[in-house]
Amino acid sequence: MGYLIQSECEKRIENLRVLMDQKNVDAALVYYDEFNIGNGWYLTGWCPQFESGAVLVPKKGKPMILGGPESEPFAKLDSTITETRNFPVFMVPDEEYPNAVIIDFPKLFAELNSNLGNVKRIGLVGAGRMPAACYKGIAEGFAGVELVDITDDYVKLRYIKSPWEIEQIRSAFKLADFAYDAMRAKVAAGTSEIEVAAAGEFAVRSRGASGFGFGTIVGSGARSNAVVPTASSKKLVSGELVMAGLAAKVNGYAGVMGDVFAVSGEYSQRQKECMKYLREAYLLTKDQLIVGKTGREIDAPARAYFKKHDFTKYLVCPFVHTIGLHEAESPFFGPGSDDVLKPGMTVCVDVSFFGHPEFKGVRIETGYEITVGGPIPFSEKIDKIHTSLAL
Repeated sequence: MGYLIQSECEKRIENLRVLMDQKNVDAALVYYDEFNIGNGWYLTGWCPQFESGAVLVPKKGKPMILGGPESEPFAKLDSTITETRNFPVFMVPDEEYPNAVIIDFPKLFAELNSNLGNVKRIGLVGAGRMPAACYKGIAEGFAGVELVDITDDYVKLRYIKSPWEIEQIRSAFKLADFAYDAMRAKVAAGTSEIEVAAAGEFAVRSRGASGFGFGTIVGSGARSNAVVPTASSKKLVSGELVMAGLAAKVNGYAGVMGDVFAVSGEYSQRQKECMKYLREAYLLTKDQLIVGKTGREIDAPARAYFKKHDFTKYLVCPFVHTIGLHEAESPFFGPGSDDVLKPGMTVCVDVSFFGHPEFKGVRIETGYEITVGGPIPFSEKIDKIHTSLAL
C-alpha cells in the first residue's frame, strides 16, 4: 500500500506542469535517492532502495519513474507513478539483471521526441545531488537538448503544505509524543544511549510510524557536543544531561521531539539555569512566528538574548526551520534569511547551543502550523513543556 494519495499526486504534477510552462521546458527530470528523498517522494510517495532514480514528467502524457530493475516491482506496487524505465546509471554498480529490460538515455530521448515532438529543453531538479556519472549519462543521452536547472522553483512548490500534508505532519508529532514519554522513562544511570533510542523507536514503530526523519539522537555528557549524535553504547552517568531527539514519519512526513533529560531524574540548580536559557530563547522565537515576518526578523530576538548571556560562540544552528518530507527542509529562517513566513507553512522552533564548557550540548524542539491567527502547536504537550519557565 502506497503512502501518497492519488489526488495529491495529480495536483502536484499539475503544479509542476505550470512551472514547466513558465520555464519553457518540454519535460522535467527530478532526481532522488535514499539520501535525497524529498523531491522525488513529493510526486510519487515512494523512493527506491539500494538504487537511485528520477521522476520524468513530460509536458503531456504519462509521467514515469527512471530507475533500476531491483526497485521496479516495488515502484509498481507502492508509487503513485507506476510507468517505469530502467537505466544503468541508476543501478547498483556491477550488479547483473539478465531478465530485466534496460535502456539508455538516447532511447528515452527518441521516445520523448516521438511523443512530444522536438524536445529542446529539459528542466532538472536536484542535479547538484546527482553522482557525476549519472549527470554525464543524462547530458550525453540528451545531446543537443538544453538542460535547465529548475530546482529552486520546484522546491518552492513544497513550501506551503496542503491540508492532507498537515494532517500527516500532525499525526507524526503525535507519535513523537509517545517517543518522548518512552525515552524519558528509560533515562537512568547505567542505561545505554542505544536502549534509550530503542525505547523511543519502538514506541513509534509499534504505533504505525512509516520511518524516521533522522537517526535517533541520544547524546549524554560530552557526546551531546556532537550536535546530532546518534545513540551509542555509552552508559548514562548520574549527574549528566542527555540530549534526545526523534523524528517519526507518517506517510513520509516527519514530526519531531527534542529535549534534554537529567540522568538523575531531576535537574541540578545549574542545569535548571541552563534549561531556563533555552526556554526563554524558545519563547522569544515562538513569539516571532507571525505571518509576514522574515527569517532574519524571526531569528533576531533569541540571538540577541544569547549574545547578552555570552552564548553566541556556542551557536551552531538557526532557531527555526521548515518541516515536511524532511525533518528540516527549505525554507530555513536563519539570521541571513529573507524568506517570509506564510499561512500553510509548517515549522519547528529548534533552539540549541553546543560546546559549552559546563552544559555541553543542549537542544529543545517542537513544531507549529502557521496560520493568520498565530502558530498552532503540533504537540500541545511538548509546546507546554518548552514554553514553560517552571522547572
